[in-house]
Amino acid sequence: MYFLPIISVAFLFSCSPTKYVSEDETLLEKNRFKISNRGIKSSQIEPYVRQKPNKRIFGARYHLGLYNMSNIDKENAFNKWLRAIGEEPVIFDPHAMYMSTEQIRSFVSSKGYFDAEVTDTVITTEKQRSTVVYSVDISTPYVIRNIAYEIADTNIRNLYVFDTANSVIVRGTPYDLDMLKQEMQRFERFVRDHGFYQFSSDYISFEVDSTIGNRQVDINFVVRSADAHSTFRINNIYIHTDFEPRTAIEQGDEYYRNLDTTFYQGYYFISSKDKPVVKHDFIIQSLYIAPGLIYNQTDTELSQSRLRASRAYHLVNINFNNTADSSAKTIDCVIQLTLLPQQSYKVELEGTHSGGYLGGGLNLTYQHKNLFRGAEQFTLNLKGAYELMRTERQGLEAIQEYGVESGLRLPNFLMPFFKGENFVRRYNLVTNIVASYNYQDMPYYTRTIANMSFGYNWRVGSYNEHFVNPLQFNIVSLERIDSVFYSQISASSYVAYAYQDVLILGGSYSYIFNNQLTNRTQDHWFVRWNFETAGNLLRAYNRISNSDKSDATTHQFINQPFAQYVKTDVDIRYNHIVNPAASMVYRGFLGVAVPYGNSKAIPFERQYFAGGANSIRGWQVRTLGPGSHSDTSATFLNQTADIKIELNAEYRFKLFWVLEGALFADAGNIWTYKSDLDRAGTQFKFNRFYEDLAVGTGLGLRFDFNFFLARLDFGMKLRDPIMPESNKWIFSNRSYVWRDFTAVIAIGYPF
Repeated sequence: MYFLPIISVAFLFSCSPTKYVSEDETLLEKNRFKISNRGIKSSQIEPYVRQKPNKRIFGARYHLGLYNMSNIDKENAFNKWLRAIGEEPVIFDPHAMYMSTEQIRSFVSSKGYFDAEVTDTVITTEKQRSTVVYSVDISTPYVIRNIAYEIADTNIRNLYVFDTANSVIVRGTPYDLDMLKQEMQRFERFVRDHGFYQFSSDYISFEVDSTIGNRQVDINFVVRSADAHSTFRINNIYIHTDFEPRTAIEQGDEYYRNLDTTFYQGYYFISSKDKPVVKHDFIIQSLYIAPGLIYNQTDTELSQSRLRASRAYHLVNINFNNTADSSAKTIDCVIQLTLLPQQSYKVELEGTHSGGYLGGGLNLTYQHKNLFRGAEQFTLNLKGAYELMRTERQGLEAIQEYGVESGLRLPNFLMPFFKGENFVRRYNLVTNIVASYNYQDMPYYTRTIANMSFGYNWRVGSYNEHFVNPLQFNIVSLERIDSVFYSQISASSYVAYAYQDVLILGGSYSYIFNNQLTNRTQDHWFVRWNFETAGNLLRAYNRISNSDKSDATTHQFINQPFAQYVKTDVDIRYNHIVNPAASMVYRGFLGVAVPYGNSKAIPFERQYFAGGANSIRGWQVRTLGPGSHSDTSATFLNQTADIKIELNAEYRFKLFWVLEGALFADAGNIWTYKSDLDRAGTQFKFNRFYEDLAVGTGLGLRFDFNFFLARLDFGMKLRDPIMPESNKWIFSNRSYVWRDFTAVIAIGYPF
């Protein structure tokens, strides 16, 4: 922990921010905004301010403090390192303020406030600190009165007649330059999707008349005429199935002379191999363009997107060239496909420390990206793990887990009697088949888990993804159970039922919304909703076959009791970017599972748990709940239940090098859906569930190495639901003890 003194001293040096500010200069303290109308928000204006103050963490200029720790007169390695990880003082620049004022004025005008007044004021203190106040005086925006279209080309004018309903410019709405640009881009795509290959937004302009009075404007949408306004058809399509860009650059024309061309179903396939690596039929099925069709920009982009989504290619380039006969208005299409390695092997060693279990694991993975020469992706994974857990009975005891998993990803819709080609082509739908077998040897029991799933997933737009698994088949067999542990769980019929052999046959659906950008510079949301049900088909079969028996407590299928339940949960996360060095992340989770029919309880594998690295970090994994119940006689805590509520908030901030910090607060618990007479306080009740909420807080350190992130979180309990009803807050009830604190090592962010 050598870096802890550096962190502490940097915060101290942040208290003297003007250490390296000369006497004739001032430090930029902050930018403030005064806006006279709610039509414009300060968050809209802030990006146009050219000069930003030094970054802050908890109000302190931490990175400036790192810089100030250095001696700028010395060039040794340590001082250079401090200056590299720190941040120079931001010296107030009058010219930057002037340019910012002009940019703000331009932005406000673009939103319809043509007569806005934007001024700047500098407030300087005796401590060499300056605050810039940007004042924006606006009234009401100009609104659009009329829209006129001046389109010289007859063909494009005829297209416009059928497209006016889709225009984003609406009469009576405030003038907005961004809206005009959006309409320009939309109209450009619309025209190019109808064969106008050489058309671009350069031919589009807007004329705005704001002199008509009454705070209104007239807009004239102009499309200039040119020879380029002609429709083009695709002549030939040339597909380089194994294009090697580096070799092509190095060898030039010699590379292309050594290639062979095959004409197949109207397409020219060009390759250096005798047998195609990827079947020609698959490539053709992935294309939305074909010889003889008019040029369409959207179909071209969809073709490129689907070929990339196949995961068989490293690069996919689609270009068009004019044919030799310019009067024919035809273009040739050239598709260059650069293959990924067809097979790969990977060996992974990992260390684990979760819930007090310290150990390691080994994963061996084999992958074939083109198993049947149709971009079918096959994966085989062998894994093993060995961990140590501390028990009350014998101290450290071993946990062993071994498993094998195979998966097949098919880039098509695999369903009997239904092809759905249009749906597949539109959403890049893929079929997933997964089978696995897992052996777990715990100190208190040994079990095997075999499962198989069959389903589909597809994307809608850039942010939405759907997963449908109409078939999920699991068999859980309890091979061994410790007699002491069995007597412990037998005290509750609910818990005992969850630790039985069970067969799960059902289906599931999941929806994910994620608008996070790659650069993580904007606020973003993540939403995941899951729905799962099991046992209904088997129960129906049971009734149809008249296999019910009056003395049977649990119906069986292939000599195995089957589970019957419904389960749904939603996970919502919001990431707010505070500044370039800090962000605030919020998370809420709600899950409910209801057993019915053939089940008295949800199978153990499908139940919820709380505590641990990705949950309420003041508790070790699976040691919290259910509700206010406490089992002081248990030698092995593995608490699970049917309902889960969890709320998390985490303030993340960059420190230096690869080191990041975090301050977090967690709250939540788990409950049973049905009453458990053997365990008081476990059932969820609307009128008192809030009394069972556990609350924890803590600090975290993260090491971001780009390719993976290691995390060390220190959690502390604040409110413990097992404490007396009158006061569950630990700090006002009793002294803290060692079990009120946790340390968690994990990989990746908690959420």
